[in-house]
Amino acid sequence: MQNPSEVSWQFIKEACYRMKNVQSTVTLSNGEQMPWLGLGVFKMSDGQEVINCVETAIQNGYRSIDTASLYDNEEGVGQAIKSSAVPREQLYITTKIWNSDQGYESTLKAFDRSMNKLGLDYLDLYLIHWPVKGKYKETWKALEKLHRDGRVRSIGVSNFQIHHLQDLLEDAEIKPVVNQVELHPLLSQVELREYCKSEGIQIEAWSPLAQGQLLDNEVLKAIGAKYGKSTAQVIIRWDLQNEIVTIPKSAKEHRIIDNANVFDFELTSEEMEQINELNQNKRIGPDPDNFDF
Repeated sequence: MQNPSEVSWQFIKEACYRMKNVQSTVTLSNGEQMPWLGLGVFKMSDGQEVINCVETAIQNGYRSIDTASLYDNEEGVGQAIKSSAVPREQLYITTKIWNSDQGYESTLKAFDRSMNKLGLDYLDLYLIHWPVKGKYKETWKALEKLHRDGRVRSIGVSNFQIHHLQDLLEDAEIKPVVNQVELHPLLSQVELREYCKSEGIQIEAWSPLAQGQLLDNEVLKAIGAKYGKSTAQVIIRWDLQNEIVTIPKSAKEHRIIDNANVFDFELTSEEMEQINELNQNKRIGPDPDNFDF
C-alpha cells in the first residue's frame, strides 16, 4: 500500500501531465473549462498600456484575462479583445463586482456597466471582489440570477476566508466555482486550499509573485538555476503543481512571455517542499477580515 505522501505526489504528477501549455485548462465543478494560467491586469492604466499587454498576452497564447471594475481598465481590456484575431469563445474573461456596488440591484447595474465597458455579450467568470459584511449574500443572489439568465457562465468569490464561504453556502443555491485569494509562497493558505478542495471550489492566486518580494529569495534562485528558470517561473510552476490557477501580472512584454514559459520543467517533491517551507502567513495585501475600503 502506498503511503499518503506517495499518493499525493502521484496525483500531482498526473495533474502536471494534463498541463501542457498556457492554454491547458481545469474543469470547474460546473463543467466549465478555465485556463490554469492567465494575465492579471491590476494597476494597469486604461488605454494603451492595458491594450498592449492584453494583445501581447493573447498573441503569445494566453486565453485568460482577469480584470475588475476597481481596476478601471475594463474598456481597454474590451478593446484588446475586440481587436484580437482569436475568437471570443476561445477567450476566458473574468471581472469583479466592487465593494461599493454590492447588494442585489446595485450588483445587476454594476454588471451591466462592466459589460458595456468590456463590449461583451457574456462573461466567463464574475467574482465578488471582497466579502463585504452584510452585503455579500445579497450580492451572491444577483450573481446567481446572472448565471441563470445565461449572462455569466461561472460565478465565484474573491478574498473569502473559510468562515465567509461557510456563511455563504448556508443560503446559496449555486455554489461558487472559484475563490480567488492572495496566495504565494509567503502566504500558502494551506487550510483554505484544503477546505475549498473539499467543497469543489477552485483556488486561484492573485499576487502569486508577492509583488516582487520573492524574486531575490535564495531558495527560489537556487531551484531556478537548476532548470535555467527565473524565480518568478519557479513560483508559477509551484502554483501549477499545487493545482492553483494563477494570474501573474506584468506590463512588460518579455515577462508576459516568460511567465507562460513554465511547461517544460517540473519541480521535484523535495523542491516543492522547500518552497512550502517559505510560508510565513505573510500578507502583501489587506486582510479580508480587517479591511475598510
